[in-house]
Amino acid sequence: MRIVTFATLILGAGLAAAPAFAEPEVHAGEYVVKGTNFDGSPYSGTAHIAITSNSTCEITWKTGGSSSAGICMRDTDSFAAAYRMGDAVGLVIYKINDDGSLDGYWTIAGKSGAGTETLTPQ
Repeated sequence: MRIVTFATLILGAGLAAAPAFAEPEVHAGEYVVKGTNFDGSPYSGTAHIAITSNSTCEITWKTGGSSSAGICMRDTDSFAAAYRMGDAVGLVIYKINDDGSLDGYWTIAGKSGAGTETLTPQ
């Protein structure tokens, strides 16, 4: 019984001393946008993220000659946004990387296919 207790204390002390791993975060601010359309053609621009709560945000994009705006939600290493561009409704799902960049796939309701997009903090 003493050995188990001693081992438990050693293990517990080791875990307490281990560094905590922070989850990747999305920060408010400006991002550089680089992406591909459904046909693979490239596009670029900027995005702005405004944090509205500990899990929600608003996002706007300016790419090419168009702009769109939407709502977003963060959870651990995922980030999703629904947006409107004119009459079209779209969805993008990003993976939050350790460096704060976001790698995503997007689509538009009623269309076949998906595009890719990377947001990099400025």
